[in-house]
Amino acid sequence: MKLIRHGAPGAERPGLIDADGVRRDLSGVVPDIGGDTLSDAGLAALRAVDPATLPEVSAGARLGPCVAGTGKFVCIGLNYADHAAESGLDVPPEPVIFMKATSAICGPDDPIVIPQGSEKTDWEVELAVIIGTRAKYVSEADAMAHVAGYAVTNDVSERGFQIERAGQWTKGKSCDNFGQIGPWLVTRDEVPDPQNLPMWLTVNGEKMQDGSTRTMVYGVAHVVSYLSQFMSLHPGDVISTGTPPGVGMGQRPPRYLRPGDVVELGIEGLGRQRQDVIADDEGRTP
Repeated sequence: MKLIRHGAPGAERPGLIDADGVRRDLSGVVPDIGGDTLSDAGLAALRAVDPATLPEVSAGARLGPCVAGTGKFVCIGLNYADHAAESGLDVPPEPVIFMKATSAICGPDDPIVIPQGSEKTDWEVELAVIIGTRAKYVSEADAMAHVAGYAVTNDVSERGFQIERAGQWTKGKSCDNFGQIGPWLVTRDEVPDPQNLPMWLTVNGEKMQDGSTRTMVYGVAHVVSYLSQFMSLHPGDVISTGTPPGVGMGQRPPRYLRPGDVVELGIEGLGRQRQDVIADDEGRTP
């Protein structure tokens, strides 16, 4: 299944994409795409619904982030060997973990907002893993049973905030609209091999990233198991699994986003995103 959330920011409603690509509303079936809906039983109940009985959603309606109730947005850094190399860093001996504020989450086509004081806002196409059931101390063999599905995410990053200022990476990762997720949550039964998904990103039509999840250092099952040794993972939690090479910081010379740019990205079978890049004018004097 392809599950969506549609509507205005903060007022999204659940939905799905039917076999003909038509958006359908699930408001009368489930409260949202989160919580128990993401369990195997919850997803099985949705599969039993005849999409033809559901109201259509306008093709022009805004799509919000495809999962609700995200308590943790966990990211894995330097998880592609070739991206680590372009960053001038060694492949880590264990997954590098950092958090992205949930307030960064937005819809797949919502704009990238350049924060005030930013000179180095960067792009990162990544595979997002959506947790479906609580996972704590799970083995790698059992890890995938806790995954509801997958989505595209753009781990937008401000490199100056992230690297050049004191402290942790989190502040360079957590600005508003730095976490587009969607367009759909594709359930895990439709993604038989999450380690074989081509992925790409363009800026103003120029291909910048062209990679595959094949080159992940630590695969999805390992990452889910690893994280569960340190924290309980709950339904709706999002794990962003790292990016292939081609980020702005890795260009020679480095290239960063500016207002007016257009970013497009996608992962095979998981859909695509499009974002206009705008400045954050909140609080500025007219």
